[in-house]
Amino acid sequence: MKTFSGDTPGHSQSLRGFLRRLDEQGEVLRISQEVDPAHEIAAYLRETGRGEDAASDWGSASDSGLAIGSGPAVVFERVKGQDLAVVGNVLNSRSRAARALRTSVGELHQVLADATIDGPAPVVVSTAPCQEAVMAAPDLGKLPIPTFFENETGPYITAGVIVAKGEDGRRNVSFARLKPLDSTRAFIGIAPNHHLAQLARAAGGRGHQLEIAVTIGNHPAVLLAGAYYLGLGDDELEVAGGLFREPVEVVECQTVGLEVPAHCELVIEGTLDPIEEIEEGAVSEFSGLYERYGPGQVVTVRHISMREDALFQVIEPGLSAEHVLIGGLAIAAVLEHRLRELVPSVSEVAMSPGGCGRMHAVVALRDAADGDAQKVIQEALTSVTLVKHVTVVDDDIDVHDADAVEWAIATRMRADRDLLVFEAMRSSRSDPQAGDGTVPKLGINATRRAGDRQDWSRAMPPPQALSRVRAALAAQRGEAASE
Repeated sequence: MKTFSGDTPGHSQSLRGFLRRLDEQGEVLRISQEVDPAHEIAAYLRETGRGEDAASDWGSASDSGLAIGSGPAVVFERVKGQDLAVVGNVLNSRSRAARALRTSVGELHQVLADATIDGPAPVVVSTAPCQEAVMAAPDLGKLPIPTFFENETGPYITAGVIVAKGEDGRRNVSFARLKPLDSTRAFIGIAPNHHLAQLARAAGGRGHQLEIAVTIGNHPAVLLAGAYYLGLGDDELEVAGGLFREPVEVVECQTVGLEVPAHCELVIEGTLDPIEEIEEGAVSEFSGLYERYGPGQVVTVRHISMREDALFQVIEPGLSAEHVLIGGLAIAAVLEHRLRELVPSVSEVAMSPGGCGRMHAVVALRDAADGDAQKVIQEALTSVTLVKHVTVVDDDIDVHDADAVEWAIATRMRADRDLLVFEAMRSSRSDPQAGDGTVPKLGINATRRAGDRQDWSRAMPPPQALSRVRAALAAQRGEAASE
């Protein structure tokens, strides 16, 4: 039976160090019976991540497939035909992200935004846990790679944080899905505008293949950093260092000229061929729908190293809580930094789970000047092409509370004045409504405006009464728990 042992004494930059903390708090579910990597792992992650009250039928109107923060991290100790254990649902709530970054939920957005500014450069170490063991002959078939959804054409590596470098030696760290084709070859799916695709095309223009390293089993800080929308040549591992508040420890790869996070679980080293193409077939997207993107490139594996007792991390793709949250937190952090540079009144930015963590942004303004909301809407819609719906609210509204945001729209928005419709703006191929690379986009100004009513006081009991009652209820719950 495979279990995770934790580092000695438990390194702050390792996934297993964080899992140990979750385990101590009763937030790790261990599945001891054998599971089939074909669909069963995905089914477990979906069901344990949705909460006990979620409907079991996908066709139910109440079943969105999302349950942010309701499920434990799951360790699959016995995977059919495999030696390695699998872990998923690690980062499926803002609360868990805050604990991973050693901050509070209230300060999480600021920590994530601040990490875009002057994070420390990585430091190279001579030895690393991710190189404790080496596969004698690299074989993707010896990894417990799940097949997630019924219409997809094979298993996918979904939690691979991929390291590459441009000709100038500047590092890029990002996500891309990989589908094994045989023991040493895999399809890789990359959007054409992503930096990894740009680096591959540049290498192809020089007549070269692009060296890459796929790192699996990373601390949440590295996962989040890999999802940031930075400029080409900006190093996401410096962002991870900002999130850790210390430099990321990296180690040199053994067959490619790259450095990878030393405390990850497993490293696949290889080359990306920018010329050879393979048709992918149907693939799940964050919208919860299938897309057919056509052909993608091929990766050839040279070398696989890992910890002696490596954990194979997976992120359930599609409309899953972890997939939505990682992208949403990273996009919100970058947007918050960019928008605040343009409009200092920006207080906080959130990407809503209902908008798949990618397409719907909510921005809070503090003491906004006339025109601030419109500036924010236009910048958000253009700077991140995935975003197609922006709601701007005052900072008395919790941007993470969908009911509060809807209340602001209901009470502060006038349709004839506060809706901004843009007929055709650049979009992403993953938007289900995108046709020719563009899509109509919408901004909603749900802030208080000059000429509106003056009294916005909420009808509530006085704060002193609420405080007394909350204390009494907390004491009563404590007595009940001790009986």
